Amino acid sequence: MLKLVNPLDYPVAVLVGGVSLFVGVRLGSLPSPVMLPVAAGITMIGASFLKSRELPSLTLDNPELEREINSVKVSALALANQANDLRLEAKKLLTDSFQIELLAGLETNCDRAVALPGKIDTLVWNINGNNSLLSVESLQKQLQEVKQKLLSSSGVAKQHWQQLADSLRRNIKLAKEGEDTRLARFINISTLIQDSAGLLQRLQTKLRASDLHESEQINAMILLTDELNSLSENLELLVSK
Repeated sequence: MLKLVNPLDYPVAVLVGGVSLFVGVRLGSLPSPVMLPVAAGITMIGASFLKSRELPSLTLDNPELEREINSVKVSALALANQANDLRLEAKKLLTDSFQIELLAGLETNCDRAVALPGKIDTLVWNINGNNSLLSVESLQKQLQEVKQKLLSSSGVAKQHWQQLADSLRRNIKLAKEGEDTRLARFINISTLIQDSAGLLQRLQTKLRASDLHESEQINAMILLTDELNSLSENLELLVSK
């Protein structure tokens, strides 16, 4: 439903209304008393439509949280660009050397990174206002999911899941004390993005320097890809509703 707004805030709508008045009076030879309300109506409808297309403003009531969100958005976009560059480079080099398993793992993780900015935007709008998605119940559900991952993981991946579990336990404690846990969530996301960016850089360096027909060097990149996959799953959990 379109809402009435001040048309002066939308110059494009005013311009369209003025053009319709000119066309009606000068070219259509219609009387001004008829065209004036028509042009005014067109202007109001246009302004209301433009208003309806605007995204609502953030009302986080937490300047530190807003700064962290903006930082995370910038980092997520940088990670997406980095992942896209790696995907294009890996596709050429690994296809030529028939390293399909490594390529599939890299592409999966790069796809996740490219999709991350959009998911973060969705998360931000979901926490708009004073409502926090990090209720005790939702945090406990996330912790149960992480515990399941811990049972089936090992090595570096297990370390990542353990770190996330510890972070969730701290957030549960904060939530029970009535604290706003949204900031902690975005700090965790920021840390995971930085760790992921570091892994992408290491993978790109190894991809360029390694002998892609040497199994030991390929296995080293597969291990890095598995580590990146663990971080990506951590991020997926934190940015999900």
